[in-house]
Amino acid sequence: MHELAITESVIDAISGQMSEMRVSVVHLEIGRLSGVLPDAVRFCFELAGEGTCVAGARLEISEPAGTGTCRACGAAFTARDPLALCPCGSADVTITGGDGLRITAVEAGHV
Repeated sequence: MHELAITESVIDAISGQMSEMRVSVVHLEIGRLSGVLPDAVRFCFELAGEGTCVAGARLEISEPAGTGTCRACGAAFTARDPLALCPCGSADVTITGGDGLRITAVEAGHV
């Protein structure tokens, strides 16, 4: 399960910046084309967060849809798969969104 390693990396990144703070909420954006399962990250977050500044924090996850642009016809469209096809039928597509994972905000206060 690569979600455990990803979750640990997120927690490490937050802990590195907020070691003297108590984190109450972590906001993540996990794109639908990222290959990361939000439910698995939710499961791992509580376990991996034990003993860190995120212990007991709430995890809020947004899941933006994938987007793509067709190089053949120039159309922008919603992509449901990383190997997306444009509605025109072309596979010459660039994925332009919904394929990343990022920390969008962290809410915290002093310990």
